[in-house]
Amino acid sequence: MIIQRQKYLDRLISRVDNKMIKVVTGVRRSGKSVLLFNLFYHYLIEKGVSEDHIITLSLDDIDNREYRDPEKLYAFLKEKIHNSSEYYYILLDEIQLAISKEELKQKDTNVKLYGVLNGLLRRNNVDVYVTGSNSKLLATDVLTEFRGRGDEVHILPLSFSEYYSAVNQSKEDAWREYLLYGGMPHILLLHDDEQKIQYLNSLNKEIYLRDIQERYDVKNPTGMEELMKVIASSVGSLTNPQRISDTFKSSGMKGISSPTIADYLTYLQDAGLISKAERYDVKGRKYISTPVKYYYADAGLRNALLGFRQFEETHLMENVIYNELLYRGYSVDVGVVPVRVIENDSHISKKLEIDFIANKGSRRYYLQSAFAIPDQEKMNQEQESLIRVSDSFKKIIITGTNSPLWRNERGITIMSIYDFLLNEDSLEM
Repeated sequence: MIIQRQKYLDRLISRVDNKMIKVVTGVRRSGKSVLLFNLFYHYLIEKGVSEDHIITLSLDDIDNREYRDPEKLYAFLKEKIHNSSEYYYILLDEIQLAISKEELKQKDTNVKLYGVLNGLLRRNNVDVYVTGSNSKLLATDVLTEFRGRGDEVHILPLSFSEYYSAVNQSKEDAWREYLLYGGMPHILLLHDDEQKIQYLNSLNKEIYLRDIQERYDVKNPTGMEELMKVIASSVGSLTNPQRISDTFKSSGMKGISSPTIADYLTYLQDAGLISKAERYDVKGRKYISTPVKYYYADAGLRNALLGFRQFEETHLMENVIYNELLYRGYSVDVGVVPVRVIENDSHISKKLEIDFIANKGSRRYYLQSAFAIPDQEKMNQEQESLIRVSDSFKKIIITGTNSPLWRNERGITIMSIYDFLLNEDSLEM
């Protein structure tokens, strides 16, 4: 089953021949290879590029392991580019495998792979696309190494709209399945619950956890796995390394310091498994460095880590909304609105929270995730922080019920999760 991931394909197409290295990052098994080797490849063919001018190589294929040596990789590519007067497209998959552990540990070492990519950039007849499962090595370092000549496209597991387009279910049934098993593309090929659970468990333990342990030489793999579970169980909650360290100590786990946890959190973010949302003071117009919120890249991976024992639809819906905003290209923060209120005849300071502030260019939206709003008291609670924001940007409450879109007397738009997820222009409705 091939899902036409048009949004990501369009992002690649818009970067064709821009004289930069296109770096497709994302968690493993999220569809990077299909995007590059199937969807983008066929786009090039349809545009008239001949097959022998599209050079493809998957470094995670055991038959190609010799090309994980950067010098052999460069020799292979030079041989393929045999006509200097003709144009070639180079598509390389899982390129981080060409970075050795030694180079990773010695941060001041000149990484040989970057020399290969730099050499390709100097040629006037190639356009280079690479995928990788480590955003730090492939996005941050490439952007730094090539001084603005690296261009990242980050891919997430299937959005709900992509998932829904591929299943023969009602949107309500599809939503329940999506919240439970997530949007890893291979899930769509599995029709048995046991197979889905086994697949998600194997991804967590045999691929993600193992990859992180091996790449960063993690000394405490049990602690790393427990950290993953802590983050999974506290999706959408404010936390920081010290709080997590205290949680470990209170549960009897010793030897995991706050700095070590900070490192582990960075590894998980670099692997694309989690994302961090920082808090932003709306009135003070400044970021609050700690605590922060973490969200999982995929609901199914999150649920599998917890043995499917913590299926809290409220928190999972919030996580899906966060990922959807990233999918649409927004930068996302958690809003903080400082206010002064009267309680027990005294003036006190409070910090109200807005679940998400979504920014893209000059556009901004304030969003609250509310699974249900059964009465006016709940409505007042959900909209309190929104009505305290004095600017004119749109304010939206997303509910988990399948109710019509409407706008209340305070100018706040209330829409269902289905309207939000299945209409890409929903924020403008």
